[in-house]
Amino acid sequence: MISFIFLLLLAPDVLFSLTHVAMISPQDPIMRIGSSLTATCTLGAELGLHATSLYWTLNGARLSSSTYSIVSSNILSIKLHSLNGSNQKSGDNLMCHRADGRILAGSCLHVGMPPEKPVNLTCWSHNAKDLSCRWRVGGQGETHIPTKYTLKYKLRWHERENECENYSAEKQGYSCRISAKIALFTPYEIWVEATNQLGAAISDVSSLDVLDVVTTDPPANVQVSRIGSLEDQLMVRWTSPTELKDVLFQAKYQIRYRLEDSTDWKAVDNVGNLTSCRLAGLRPGTVYFVQVRSNPVGIFGSRKPGIWSGWSHPAAASTPNGELLQRGSCDPKASEQNSTLRRELKQFFGWVRKHATGCSSMSIKLYDQWRVWLQKSHKTRNQVLQDNNS
Repeated sequence: MISFIFLLLLAPDVLFSLTHVAMISPQDPIMRIGSSLTATCTLGAELGLHATSLYWTLNGARLSSSTYSIVSSNILSIKLHSLNGSNQKSGDNLMCHRADGRILAGSCLHVGMPPEKPVNLTCWSHNAKDLSCRWRVGGQGETHIPTKYTLKYKLRWHERENECENYSAEKQGYSCRISAKIALFTPYEIWVEATNQLGAAISDVSSLDVLDVVTTDPPANVQVSRIGSLEDQLMVRWTSPTELKDVLFQAKYQIRYRLEDSTDWKAVDNVGNLTSCRLAGLRPGTVYFVQVRSNPVGIFGSRKPGIWSGWSHPAAASTPNGELLQRGSCDPKASEQNSTLRRELKQFFGWVRKHATGCSSMSIKLYDQWRVWLQKSHKTRNQVLQDNNS
């Protein structure tokens, strides 16, 4: 019936009346890749045609007559070997034609494989309010025939299974968002079932607690600004995720930055729970683009790391140009003092980059440590000069 409707839509002007139809057998078979098929085209007696006047096509391409066999005056058969996977999900079109090209009958060949076990099932919760999962199809991926993937889930201590409804196709698999009310503090069991007309397969069961797989929106209000006239540093500030403001957790952050004319990002991984960071060692007079992302840690006491959010929208700022720092002062003494202060600050932050890590805050204690180091350096240098002079 499917083949007949297809023919009716395809070429209604070339079909004969219902009393004069031909039939292909088998109709719409489903076979594995590599199978062989023998099909027959049987003519109605009223057509007045002989089987020797017929020919076969597959997806519009005429098939070699060497594959034909005359069964009787009104039956022509064809033998197809080592069939490839169907070119389209609706099936490959095997047609029986009369000599003038008009179609007498047709059949859709569904050639494919049973699905393999879905793999790489991963899930995440956006702000602990929903649960989404994605997975990849198993094996080669392509079954060549319609295959249904169903994400199923249940609470660990409940027998009732539920099915996800909001599916999306991705480049190498599928995803589904569970929008039903999500239970916290209770483990879920989640798996994927793949089925088609040649078989079925089930993924491994994933057990998870929603609080262990939470991710947030990227940090908001990311701002990058200069630090006075320091030409090799910028300050980055942002706000923590507002969606989880009432949830007990501690976020950690990661920063990346790049030059305006570059695609290579440099990362700052050990930002911790700070909402600001001083970037040092930058080029003077240069525009930098900066992004921040967050990872919720320890939500309601969870011992597992969360999932990184996406990166924030890029924010940009330029470091001061060192040549311009000498302008804007008419007092020579003030200029000398500013120059001395600037030189000491550069020495200090250069020392910090070597002796402090990440985005540590600039405390008085750290400054005192640097002064001690500087005094020891001066004593050592003076001792060397005295030894040389003597």
